[in-house]
Amino acid sequence: MANKRQLKKNIRYACGDIAGECLFAQEVFGQDKLQEWDSIIINTALLQQEAINRVTVNFDKTPKDFPNRKEFNKAHRQYFKKVVEAINNYMNEEIAKIVADMNALVPKAPKAE
Repeated sequence: MANKRQLKKNIRYACGDIAGECLFAQEVFGQDKLQEWDSIIINTALLQQEAINRVTVNFDKTPKDFPNRKEFNKAHRQYFKKVVEAINNYMNEEIAKIVADMNALVPKAPKAE
């Protein structure tokens, strides 16, 4: 499992890539739909902010709450594993919505016969 700092970097990179793709697509396909592309970029920024906020959590137990340090470490790892899993699920759902919005703005290619 990556540490919190690395997880936050990965979130920033992913959201930055999505925003970059939006800017590129906006230039190529969407001159007539600038507000819609801007809206997707803003939603991506909000996704980044919310996901990073979700990473910023603390384990609410202390080593004194466990019989030994090994049990504390095990519970600590399980807690953060669940946090990372929840963030991954959240990111996947939100990115799927953003990609669907992006795809709706890209003109359909004509079918080859």
